[in-house]
Amino acid sequence: MASSKNNKRQAPGAGVAADFQPHQVILRPRVTEKGVFQSERVNQYTFEVNPLATKSQIKHAVETLFNVQVDKVATQTRRGKSRRFRFKFGETKGWKKAIVKLKPDNKIDFF
Repeated sequence: MASSKNNKRQAPGAGVAADFQPHQVILRPRVTEKGVFQSERVNQYTFEVNPLATKSQIKHAVETLFNVQVDKVATQTRRGKSRRFRFKFGETKGWKKAIVKLKPDNKIDFF
């Protein structure tokens, strides 16, 4: 009889270790009011990242692309929202968000 203990929902391709270049991991920075506040006060920056990337790959990519030292990385997998397009219903795509905290001496300038 099959056990139903491990029925967690996983992202497509989860568990597959993919080898990415740094520019393939970081897709774009998320510049929002909350993100600007976090970057000024707490030294945290938010990026949209490849859904298959791991925390260690994200850390390596940020350190390589921006020449900074990363303290820690937190990730979130955001589900797509249902939307209406004229007379049809659809869904926006899901994406992965990484909040990267830098060591106190480091800073990233987007502007």
